[in-house]
Amino acid sequence: MDIMTTYNWGIIGTGWIAGEMAQTLTDEKGEIYGVTTRRTEELEQFAKQYPVKHQFASVADLLADEAVDIVYVATPHHLHAKLIRQALEAGKHVVSEKAITINSDELTSLAALARQKNLILMEAMTVLHMPIWQYLKKSVDDGLVGNVKMIQINFGSHKAYDVTNRFFNPELAGGALLDIGGYALSVARLFMKSQPNQLLTTVNYFETGVDEESVIVLKNKEGEMASITLTMQAKQPKRALISGDKGYIEVYDYPRGDKAVFVETATGQKTEIAKGSSAKALAYEVADVKRFIDNQDLDGALAYTIDVMNLMTAVRKEWGFYYPSEKE
Repeated sequence: MDIMTTYNWGIIGTGWIAGEMAQTLTDEKGEIYGVTTRRTEELEQFAKQYPVKHQFASVADLLADEAVDIVYVATPHHLHAKLIRQALEAGKHVVSEKAITINSDELTSLAALARQKNLILMEAMTVLHMPIWQYLKKSVDDGLVGNVKMIQINFGSHKAYDVTNRFFNPELAGGALLDIGGYALSVARLFMKSQPNQLLTTVNYFETGVDEESVIVLKNKEGEMASITLTMQAKQPKRALISGDKGYIEVYDYPRGDKAVFVETATGQKTEIAKGSSAKALAYEVADVKRFIDNQDLDGALAYTIDVMNLMTAVRKEWGFYYPSEKE
């Protein structure tokens, strides 16, 4: 599908997720307009691997190019807010990898700037763009499971033990919540009628001080509840369960899910649902940001993102956990 004939993308960062986006843009458009990163050798290698039209020596150079329409931020979390602000001030639409910022104050400020500049700001949160989740959201709103009662979500990875890795580095805003928690909280918020107003949580810390594992329980004014378990040193299935008084929906590998099973309570009948393709996860993000830009729909671009960041900030406040940059 030819969805990117209008906008030129500039990529900041050359890590594995930047490479995946570069491949997506290559598949959809045939080239990447521009890329920049701090290390010259990594930039040159990236440009050999993907059809990069321009290699920029600095972020400032990339942002100064008037032909760049959309900036994709694919750096460690702690750099996101600064780079997003620079891109918005340069008049660029922005897609940022998750977590879009490290706290709600940063996101509130950036959302206001985007609105002031009439620009789109979007988090690259796959679950908000996958066709299966859009279909399931409508189906649940239409009464598929009846009244939503309980949502259960797991995400557990087993990161290699390396205290210098960004996942475990507080200076780089590491930890399970910002790295994988956004997926789980996005699914939970998607199926709750309103923002949760009650929160219970507990946490265990890694030796570097970041959150290694946690349990989060949410409840909103309608009485809908969600329980979320996150781990970085204990593998769990990526499983989401949305349960109501008429049945439940189960999705495995939900961050890029394309299949679900609905089980009807009264009959026990199972119905398999398939929508979209996990392999096209980033292509759906690319298509959505184009739609948001074309429609000047900032509210749509940030739908649920602000709520989820508010929840993540509230969770860390309950823990009493703050990153070094937040203490300055």
